[in-house]
Amino acid sequence: MSAQRRNKSNRSKEYRKLKREQALKELEDLETRCQNLSPDSIYGRFTELPLSPLTFQGLQQSNYVEMTEIQRKAIPIALRGRDLLGAAKTGSGKTLAFLIPLIESLYRKSWSQLDGLGALVIAPTRELAVQIFEFLRKVGRKHSLSAGLVIGGKDVNIEQERINRMNILICTPGRLLQHMDQTVNFKCDNLQVLVLDEADRILDLGFEKTINAIIENLPKERQTLLFSATQTKSIKDLARLSLQDPEYISIVEESKHSTPINLSQHYLVCELPQKYDILYSFIKSHLQVKALVFLSSCKQVRFVFETFCKLHPGIPLLHLHGKQKQTKRLEIFNKFSSMKFAYLFATDIAARGLDFPAVDWVIQADAPENAETYIHRVGRTARYEASGQALLFLLTSEEQGMKTALDKKRVPIDKIKAKASKTFSIQKQLQSLCFKDPEIKYLGQKAFISYMRSVYLQSDKSIFKVDELPAEEFASALGLPGAPKIKFIKKLRNNNVTLQKAKEIPGYSSSDEDEKMNLPNPDGQGKKANNAKPKTKLEKMFNRKNMSILTDHYKKLVDREADNVMSYDDELITLKRADHELPDELKQPGRDPLSKRKLMKATSKKLNIKNAPRGEKLIFDDYGNPHQVYEFQDEKDFRSAGDIISQKNEFLEKEFEVMKKEDVTDKIIAKDKKREKKLKKRVKLIEELEDENVITLSNEFDNNESIERNFDDLSNDDEEEDIEIPISKKQKLLEVEEPVTLEDQEALALKLLNRL
Repeated sequence: MSAQRRNKSNRSKEYRKLKREQALKELEDLETRCQNLSPDSIYGRFTELPLSPLTFQGLQQSNYVEMTEIQRKAIPIALRGRDLLGAAKTGSGKTLAFLIPLIESLYRKSWSQLDGLGALVIAPTRELAVQIFEFLRKVGRKHSLSAGLVIGGKDVNIEQERINRMNILICTPGRLLQHMDQTVNFKCDNLQVLVLDEADRILDLGFEKTINAIIENLPKERQTLLFSATQTKSIKDLARLSLQDPEYISIVEESKHSTPINLSQHYLVCELPQKYDILYSFIKSHLQVKALVFLSSCKQVRFVFETFCKLHPGIPLLHLHGKQKQTKRLEIFNKFSSMKFAYLFATDIAARGLDFPAVDWVIQADAPENAETYIHRVGRTARYEASGQALLFLLTSEEQGMKTALDKKRVPIDKIKAKASKTFSIQKQLQSLCFKDPEIKYLGQKAFISYMRSVYLQSDKSIFKVDELPAEEFASALGLPGAPKIKFIKKLRNNNVTLQKAKEIPGYSSSDEDEKMNLPNPDGQGKKANNAKPKTKLEKMFNRKNMSILTDHYKKLVDREADNVMSYDDELITLKRADHELPDELKQPGRDPLSKRKLMKATSKKLNIKNAPRGEKLIFDDYGNPHQVYEFQDEKDFRSAGDIISQKNEFLEKEFEVMKKEDVTDKIIAKDKKREKKLKKRVKLIEELEDENVITLSNEFDNNESIERNFDDLSNDDEEEDIEIPISKKQKLLEVEEPVTLEDQEALALKLLNRL
């Protein structure tokens, strides 16, 4: 008997050895085929590429058969392990172009959990990272690789527990750098593939410091893939990433236009006060469409969304901006994706990479900062050979500069005019809303300020001219009683007037210094003398006596021109107010300014509360008479009531009866709390088992590998294992079928409650 067992074990060992050798040979053959790929060959289908059987199964189940143009050119180069810069139109399939080589690279190297982090994908926005993660779940569903989604708005502690077990990370730059700084034992020393989606956005000034810090923690010997609709060729940016002889693929340069062929693009010129009238009229006349409306700031998105919702246009309205919490943003993203007809007001957070299905219109109510942003915005429609339409609102001062910038980028766009018969004003409705609701009025003021600030901060002054905007008319169109005064606009206009007068002086030269021409400093402030001596403590104490006298510096800070104004909101908005001078006779004694220490002591809330008189707690009887909480009886009344011991026993008996009644109530409450605590614990355990941010791409593991219960099985096969929930020994085993519908889940919850 022992000999038979010995022979059987020997045969099984030989079988396992042959199986391992066969698997290694297949990997070597696959690696050889990848290295022998010809860059001149033209591939049309995924089956023509040297990919693993597991990847073929994932592509087949996801209904991916034929490759797009960027995929035909990028995937063969990436499979050979070369660094790549890919530029293609929006909606051309760039995500699969880097996910397939990423998965194949780790598969050919037999990557496992013990090898650590093998691939890193960085996206500029959270929504784009979630979208890439969903693509990875579809394509890599058959691979035994663990993947994680690391973005802001999630629990950092939970991510720290699991991030060291991940083979693939999809992340945003900020959260990744946070884990590099704070998470213990999180290392990227063994990284094989780095992918930057929307690379031009990640490499710009907004993420410069973050990306530099991330690159310092990554090994230089790696494969780097950069993809975007508008790719960078900057030598400085490429040197930062340590690219080694990269291949550059551009589908945009080979095509006639930079935007999709099936995209119909138009722009209309309107005045700033009529912009929201035309936008609302467009919505009322297009109620059977799915459209994305871009605005320049979060405050504008909120104001337009709130006011248009109160006007009831007859179609669902949504809004998306960066000030929302992550859960809210994902909820809106999924809701808009599933709706057939809706309007989504958004900032540029939705301009890059996001794949909203079946978007008919992209409306840019505010002009983009440059032509690249325009291309990314309109790329939300006309994706994957579908048709779409784009409409751009331009002011008269913006038309020439923006049209020139778009022509340089080979963007075909035609001018149209709004139909006067279908355009109507909503100014009176907005005025009524601002009058009735102070919050709407406040949002309108913030929207006005944020729009003027966004125009003022734009770098291309040939397009954006803030001094030519009709501020008063625009504020009136928003329903505001008057335009909030903005200091930088007034200062800019004053400088322009002064400069114009200076040019009229004979002998003026633009190279002359401002001091020679008696011109004010552009910042409105003089340079502080570097040789000013520091004041001693005695001089500071002496100067405190003269605090009631206005200094020259204070007089310069106060704007005495035209109207006296009070600034608030970080010197951005100013309101008119008359400054009435009071006679000296009304000045009260003892009102002189105090020293800083006395002033802080007088205005301290803690000290005021500490020195304030203590309040007394009173109880009112049935007749409304106040009484103290604890009142002592008179000695005569107390003795007349009987013996002290009998009174004591009588009081204890009464209190004992009261406590017996309260004990029953307390036991019921304690039982309910215990039941609720158990239910919360079970729900939390189920949520951890069903966490969507940490996955294992397949349920096909070797017998020797340990399987973490925190990972979900992404396979859609019917052979999924049931989730086991630990049950205490005292409880009976409850067998339930896997809940499929909402009714099944409710029935399961009732069973769990009955067991408790």
